[in-house]
Amino acid sequence: MNTLKNIIKTSLKAALPKPALAKLKEWVIPDRYIHFSGGWASDVKFNEDGMATAHNADFLKSKTFIAAYEAGCATESWGPRGQSHIRWRVFNACTLAKYALRIPGEFVECGTNRGGTAAAIISYTHFEAAGKKFFLLDTFSGFDASTLTEKEKQLVAAGMGSRYPDCYAQVKAHFGRYLFVQIIKGSVPSTLDEVHAEKIAFLHLDMNCSAPERAAIEYFWDRITPGGVVLLDDYGWDDHEEQKETLDEFAASKGVEVVGMATGQGTILKPYW
Repeated sequence: MNTLKNIIKTSLKAALPKPALAKLKEWVIPDRYIHFSGGWASDVKFNEDGMATAHNADFLKSKTFIAAYEAGCATESWGPRGQSHIRWRVFNACTLAKYALRIPGEFVECGTNRGGTAAAIISYTHFEAAGKKFFLLDTFSGFDASTLTEKEKQLVAAGMGSRYPDCYAQVKAHFGRYLFVQIIKGSVPSTLDEVHAEKIAFLHLDMNCSAPERAAIEYFWDRITPGGVVLLDDYGWDDHEEQKETLDEFAASKGVEVVGMATGQGTILKPYW
């Protein structure tokens, strides 16, 4: 049988140009076979949310992470359960949050929506034992058009805005049991002064628009503890180039760089100097 397969493969390689052969493989080869720059890789470990890799992904088997991700899924932040997954992005958020837990300062998330990432972080880090506050900021009803660029308005009109219906009641119901969580409703930057925190260890920006994210990082930067984390959810994603551009400009003005990640996220670690 293997001999026959090899004959077929050899014949196809000889008969078809490389672009046609690649397209044929896309049609007939399962998802676990993916074409990377070095060739076709079998036994792909991860393939979702715009990212595929044959590298180690054993966090997917971690009971701690599985429980944390399930806590995030319970908020239906990423649609009904099973509809879509962003596991590697959430894992990055959880592990960076766990690191930041040892740094003096509170946690702030601008762009919470239904709270999936925050819920996962709380579970993964056992946040209730940390003695910190977790501030969650959002309109909880989608975009504030007055803060959007023309391109961002076009994306919202094309459908991005429909992903964010009003969810304030659900967020209050879900997070109201946590005394350490403070929910702040309204549009950034007008609500930033409601974050009463002298020091910040972890800042997560996930607002899908450039001006509020630039305003937030400028507002909080001096309060971020050296060694603290800034996690940018949309940094490398298509259609979010304006966010990347303005956040790169900000980072350069502070003498730091954003570390781009294969998940589309970006990370800044506040330097000690």
